[in-house]
Amino acid sequence: MAQGERGTAAGDFATRVRLAMADDHLRGALDRATGLFTARRSAALASLEHADAVRDAARAARLGALAHLAENLERFEAKLAANGAQVHWAETPDEANRIVAGIAAATRTRVAVKSKSMVSEETHLNAALERAGVEVIETDLGEYIVQLAHDRPSHIIAPIIHLTRQDVGRVMEQQLHVPYTDETRQLAATARLRLRDAFLRAEMGITGANFGVVENGTICLVTNEGNARMVTTLPRVHVVMMGIEKLVPRLADLDRCLKVLARSATGQKLTVYTTRIRGPRAAGEADGPEELHVVLLDNGRSRILAGETAEILACIRCGACLNACPVYRTIGGHAYGDTYPGPVGAIVTPGLRGLDAWRALPDASSLCGACREVCPVRIDIPRMLLTLRGAATKAHPHPRSLAAAMRLYAWTATRPRLYRNVVRVGGWWLRRLSRDGWIRKAPGLAGGWTRSRDLRAPAVRNFQQRWQERQRQRGATR
Repeated sequence: MAQGERGTAAGDFATRVRLAMADDHLRGALDRATGLFTARRSAALASLEHADAVRDAARAARLGALAHLAENLERFEAKLAANGAQVHWAETPDEANRIVAGIAAATRTRVAVKSKSMVSEETHLNAALERAGVEVIETDLGEYIVQLAHDRPSHIIAPIIHLTRQDVGRVMEQQLHVPYTDETRQLAATARLRLRDAFLRAEMGITGANFGVVENGTICLVTNEGNARMVTTLPRVHVVMMGIEKLVPRLADLDRCLKVLARSATGQKLTVYTTRIRGPRAAGEADGPEELHVVLLDNGRSRILAGETAEILACIRCGACLNACPVYRTIGGHAYGDTYPGPVGAIVTPGLRGLDAWRALPDASSLCGACREVCPVRIDIPRMLLTLRGAATKAHPHPRSLAAAMRLYAWTATRPRLYRNVVRVGGWWLRRLSRDGWIRKAPGLAGGWTRSRDLRAPAVRNFQQRWQERQRQRGATR
């Protein structure tokens, strides 16, 4: 099966979670990578002068662009056209794929090289182009490994975060027929050697877009490998796949967003390559494509903008919320089943694909708030997760047994004397079920909890009893 054709992962969400939680190899890879990203982010933000003010300004820029998105898109299109670019509008993923396939046919493209693009993953562009007779080669190292392994990316900025260097070595050995090595420099050199020929053969280069600047029609790309520079300069045709929400009003706003993006994503003050593209090669210029096409994709973004989760469109795709999320760090990206994993994916995917089919994703959160704390533009992810949970519950009410149990709990909890007696008897009963202070198999409905985790037995004395005893001791001392 061609890379990008798989769509959603096999099985329902609960099945994918169980498989991920049973994979010790996956959790080891996730712990190492997310821990490193988190530590680097903290150090990098500490180096940013007036970091809170910069974050606030970046947030204001993104929300401001969204508040007047229709007008900004019209201005952006006009600036792009004035710069010599050809602008295409796509309502759906299929329409976007047809547009790119049409450009490939018109330009007689047989080989296309790609820089990292989340939107092309969203539309499954690779499979569509391959059906049209175009060979598609990923040039980002992580995406290249994903393509070789017939796998899927599992992180927004680190596609192979679920793999170790030993895994990568085995993929290259099997797919490229080279001697096995897990030495990272040698692995990178092997990929670089194979990709060099692809850059020279390709008639089309395909990229995503980190930002679009409304005031002058600039497309901004940020990378660390330099492959995007090759993709955007060597082929005759450059195609940009861009979500309609990726706008900032001015270059000054772009500067603020770049400062917090790199620090939040990889812990760098600035990415190694920051590329700004305004149009195709002009007369007298030696480098650049002959044609620049920009495909602006909606695919449900207008619907999100009109709803209660519109704030998620301000996301700058740094991946910090994934690294901080205890759920993502346990189950990884593939368990989420679609292009966008983690806390941001739990909101974006139901918005793009429909809540009915993806209502399990908003439940994949402890609501600890870590995602909101690390977000460089302070997106209130927990609030939107609760909003989606509420909408899912209205559409698919909980079982009557659960509703009755919650009413019984509310009735008991509002009667202090009854509540204390129930807690005392319940605690005694749970302690009888425990072994070494843990309950590993609870009866009845509580068994759903202990199927995937242990339950600590209640303390002999609860907080209220300890507090009352402390107050009595204080009174006796006085």
